[in-house]
Order: sequence, then C-alpha cells, then structure tokens
Amino acid sequence: MNCIVTGGAGFIGSNVADALIARGDRVTVIDNLSTGKRSNLERAVQGGARLVVADVRDSSAVADIFAAAQPEVVFHLAAQIDVRHSVEKPADDATSNVLGTIGVLEAALAVGARKVVNTSTGGGLYGDAGVLPTPEDYPIKPLAPYGQGKYAAEGYCELYTRLHGLATVSLRYGNVYGPRQDVHGEAGVVAIFCGALIDGRRPTVFGDGRQTRDWVEVGDVARANLMAAEADVTGPFNIGRGEETSVLDLIDALNDVSTNGTLGEPEFAPERPGEVSRSCLDVSRVRAELGWTAQVELRDGLRRILSEL
Repeated sequence: MNCIVTGGAGFIGSNVADALIARGDRVTVIDNLSTGKRSNLERAVQGGARLVVADVRDSSAVADIFAAAQPEVVFHLAAQIDVRHSVEKPADDATSNVLGTIGVLEAALAVGARKVVNTSTGGGLYGDAGVLPTPEDYPIKPLAPYGQGKYAAEGYCELYTRLHGLATVSLRYGNVYGPRQDVHGEAGVVAIFCGALIDGRRPTVFGDGRQTRDWVEVGDVARANLMAAEADVTGPFNIGRGEETSVLDLIDALNDVSTNGTLGEPEFAPERPGEVSRSCLDVSRVRAELGWTAQVELRDGLRRILSEL
C-alpha cells in the first residue's frame, strides 16, 4: 500500500513510518526538518522509505508530492507542537496546524486517497475537564491556541468526510513519550526528565508538580495509527492509557527504574500559561470500535528510553 506520512522525520511520525515499512508498505515522508531529524528515518529509509523535504504550509509543493506518490492512506503528523509558541504567536500556529491540514486534505482528495489519519490532542482540546477520564463527546474547551487549532483541523477533516466522502479519523493523543523524543527539546517532559537524569541535573517542575497527564508510549501510538487506517471508522478517538499520573509520580517512576542514579529534588518554577492541571482520557471508544488498548506500562516504557540513551 502506498502511504504518505507528513511530519515523518519527527518523534511520532518516524515511529509510524517504521511500523508501515515493517508491514511492507511503500512510504513517502514529508518533513521540513525544522524539528524532525534525518537520523530518525535511518531504519525506514533502509527499508525503502523516501524522504521529501517540504513544508505542509506550502500547499503547491504538497500537491505535487501527493501527485507523484499517489497515496492510498495519509498519516498527517506534521504540526507546530509547542503550546507556549501557540500562546505567543497564535496566527503562526494556525498557519501550520489549520492551513497545513487543509492543504493535506486537498491533496489527498485530488489523488483519490482512501483515508486520512489526522493527529490531534487530548488534553489540549478538553482543557481542565470536569469529567475524568474525559470522553470524546465532552465539551471542547482548550486553554491555548494550540488546542483550538487542532480542534479546527479536526473540523476540517470531518467536513471533508461530509462534503467530499473522504474518510478521515482524528487521533487525540495523551502525552506521548518514547525513543527518539529529544531529551534536550522543548516538548515532552518525560524526555526532558530523562535528559536531566543522564546529565545529573535537577529536574525543573512548573507549578506544584501535582498536575496530571495520561502518558502513552509511542509504539502503542504507532499501532493505533495503523489500526485506525484499516478500520471502517471516522471521527475522533482518544489514544491514551486512561490513567492519570502526576509529574511528581513520574519522577518517582523514573527513579524506580533507573540504573544510572536518580533525579535530585526538583526545582519548582511558576506554572506556564495554557497548560491544563489534570488530564486523563476515556479510551472506551477506541477499545470498542478498533480493539486497541495501550500495552506498554509506564515503567516499562521508561526503561526502554533509558536503555537507548
């Protein structure tokens, strides 16, 4: 099967590309390499994947790449992912995450693609929800432009399904972690804490550390993408473990599994604007309709990251 993976040189996208190659699919990756890395694709390229350096904001270039690749399924992971950047520059965030998605949908429609699997966000959409775990039909109340843009992108996906018959599904991820997440990057507290552990630095905790997240390992997320592409379903699906873990509990878990020392006492900093205090996803829909459940326990996932650093 011919597939396109936008943002495929990134942390999650490269894991999706690997899973597709392992299955025997033909894969074209689109990435502007602003945060993605060629090195993330070494395994996929060895298996036959092709990287095209381009930006999803360039709709003309995207259309040309789609016309050449003729994908049956599109995995759309290219995005602006920094919540703080979205607060500071909301229009820039929307250019990537809303207009970029429209360009991908237009290109997919033009070549007769069978399905688009769109990447969305769980906690970023629901805000500080009054129901935990939070189901897909809970009112959308994002606290940052990042979540608002992702919700708009979901809306365009569903519009293209209604208007043009293009099957689309949006996967609302919890907090994804795992190998290839940049330990010195801005996104991903698991990766940042792992970097602090390896470097012998004290971790910085924003707020009081009691804020919770639903951490899900990237291998489970890649598997969800492939299952969503094959199933006869549309609309949004939460992708998480359905478990609430605080930042302080995450530090304890890392210390439990580390064989290379432990994290020191955290340094506390003011909480950051636009971030939710509690997040946990209700995953009953994806379990019932796709048969997907997260398989990797948090401590096992943390061991895997540390073993590869």
